[in-house]
Amino acid sequence: MYRAPVSEIAFTLKHVAGLADVLAHEGHAEVTDDLVDAILEEAGRFAAEEIAPLNAPGDRVGAKLENGEVTMPPGWREAYRAWAQGGWNSLTGSPEFGGQGLPMMLHAAALEMWNSGSMAFAIGPTLTMGAVEALEKHASRELQDTYLPKLVSGEWMGTMNLTEPQAGSDLNALRARAEPVGDGTYRIFGQKIFITFGEQDFTDNIVHLVLARLPDAPAGTRGISLFLVPKFFVNADGSLGKRNDVRCAGIEHKLGIHASPTCTMVYGDEGGAIGWLIGEENRGLACMFTMMNNARLSVGIQGLGVAERATQQALAYANERRQGRVAGDTGEGMSPIAGHPDIRRTLLAMQAWTQVARAACFTNAHAIDMARLAGDADARTHWSERAATLTPIAKALSTDIGVEVASLGVQIHGGMGYVEETGAAQHLRDARIAPIYEGTNGIQAIDLVTRKLPLSGGDHIRGLIAELSAIAQEAHGAGSELADAGSRLERALGSLSDAAEWMLEALGEGRQSEALAGATPFLRLMGIAYGGAMLVKGALACRGEQSPAAERRLLLARYFAAAHLAETAALKEQVIAAADAVLAYDPAA
Repeated sequence: MYRAPVSEIAFTLKHVAGLADVLAHEGHAEVTDDLVDAILEEAGRFAAEEIAPLNAPGDRVGAKLENGEVTMPPGWREAYRAWAQGGWNSLTGSPEFGGQGLPMMLHAAALEMWNSGSMAFAIGPTLTMGAVEALEKHASRELQDTYLPKLVSGEWMGTMNLTEPQAGSDLNALRARAEPVGDGTYRIFGQKIFITFGEQDFTDNIVHLVLARLPDAPAGTRGISLFLVPKFFVNADGSLGKRNDVRCAGIEHKLGIHASPTCTMVYGDEGGAIGWLIGEENRGLACMFTMMNNARLSVGIQGLGVAERATQQALAYANERRQGRVAGDTGEGMSPIAGHPDIRRTLLAMQAWTQVARAACFTNAHAIDMARLAGDADARTHWSERAATLTPIAKALSTDIGVEVASLGVQIHGGMGYVEETGAAQHLRDARIAPIYEGTNGIQAIDLVTRKLPLSGGDHIRGLIAELSAIAQEAHGAGSELADAGSRLERALGSLSDAAEWMLEALGEGRQSEALAGATPFLRLMGIAYGGAMLVKGALACRGEQSPAAERRLLLARYFAAAHLAETAALKEQVIAAADAVLAYDPAA
């Protein structure tokens, strides 16, 4: 049973991530604390009562393909339509096209709860919202007027078509082609794989965003264009016309998220699928990255959502399951396993890591909102760089946390976790894709080191570390309960600073291979240090408050500082000292 942690989500938004900064802007003057709380409460109710009960049955039944049509599991279509009619798809959409124009932070909070309800359910709308943003920023007015109102409302869904059998992470190898018709449209030919919700029975139309090459396009990623290819054409009056030349040729049988149809899409078997150019010719990747960047945060939130669901289930099981005798237990019979010190440690770790993921994702959303709302160029640059820096952290760290916490949940269940009856295994199976898609976590690490670390000549990362150091210094003055955590945080930030300066020096001297050899441990190092700082920040916000929630936040900060911040010193050594061994290794030898 899932219960949305609305109070913890609200606390993180307001006291850790900085929601007040966003709501202070004129564009959100009508968004009061009461409205925020009402949105979170209703999103949590829908996630717990409408989505969560579908998770296990959807996993067992899965999506089915027959004669090119996908049928979703029983109850899923009705739940989606109720979700869309509730206005959830339009939270952040432009009011010009029927959206509510609310902050990304509220979307992130609601998305956590929907992913806890069912990751397979939430991923479809995630792609639609990404398509909306790409069209808002890059499409012609005609395309916007035709497609955005129904995409924003959720009446139609959108997809992202990048991957091909020979072109996964490296889009230089992309072969799908687009031929101009002469009337402003293009005929699209090719095959795309791993297309999430490429076919489904939720909506009457599906709007595919497809990367393809024009004739005589430059080689590599400089020659890729982006096209809008609808499943059904749209008539002048807005009604649906005939079927386009695009079909689903198969769906994947996957480790997890079984109810999410992962499709092979074929374009142009009958003369060419008709599409419309989005943005400029040969500039499609830039348009698609508008969709992908927010999708990366959304995937990080998938890790967070699964971690929260797995933690809740593990806590419930540990308090019910009885085995052995806990020292000092004078009751009759065996003790609940939650009383055993090692189980306590594991449950505490699950809660701490989940809160780290929540803080990373919500602060990333805060930076995205601030970059959009900033009134002057310097502020826009600062917040754009902050959002860019936090995106690979939110995506990679949070999805790693999703897998790790779900795995610990299986461990808490013991042998019963390894069988499907309890549902603990599903969380682990579902979570495992998140570190892979929307740019593998290794690619996120490369992005962090080579593109984000050098922003403003390295001064942005230095400024971020200084902000985190101020949190550590404040903890020193907060009394004995947080003084030790503050000291440990300062040492972790010292390791982060040393590793960052080494990375910047290596990049500046042309030693890129050495930097790349340590990219993944650097991302982990930065994520742990950042997460530890956010836990301390949350505990500082509770000073003087006498409540179980405040005591838990203090405990999580103390535990994480003592148990995990020391890992940063070892990770620094992986970054600086292990590069030679990594580069000397020959996998073919």
